[in-house]
Amino acid sequence: MSSEEATLNTFYQAFQKLDYKTMASCYHKDAEFGDEVFDLQNKEIHAMWHMLCEKAKDFKLTYVISQNGSQPIVTWQANYTFSQTGRSVENIITASFKFKDGKIINHKDSFDFWRWSRQALGMSGLLLGWSAVFKNKVKSTAKMRLDKFIERQEQYQAKS
Repeated sequence: MSSEEATLNTFYQAFQKLDYKTMASCYHKDAEFGDEVFDLQNKEIHAMWHMLCEKAKDFKLTYVISQNGSQPIVTWQANYTFSQTGRSVENIITASFKFKDGKIINHKDSFDFWRWSRQALGMSGLLLGWSAVFKNKVKSTAKMRLDKFIERQEQYQAKS
């Protein structure tokens, strides 16, 4: 097993346990993360996982690590109850990674936003989930929630 694969196993096994501290330890200090909802850097990434793990209900995660040439790819599935609506979600994600100094420097998750929005948000997701305007609204709401979460968590505050 390569050191990159070991890091990914550590990350996803911690995710299965909702252990956001171990997940955060897998990232390089200059890391970047992106998915259909978030574009984050550094401690924002740690805060996002912390917030998501803390809010997780009925959470179950499975994953498979593979390679695309020299780049590791993880296909993972999360089943959970979406906290804002109480609706069940089965989200299938493909994650790609780049590493620096044995840590994740770039993490990109991809999933079918419309499929996710239909499950998580119900009728509004079904009718509008394909729309860029709707997706941008979801992104801005998620960023606002993360910013508020960060404000309440001293460990994510910028040090002067």
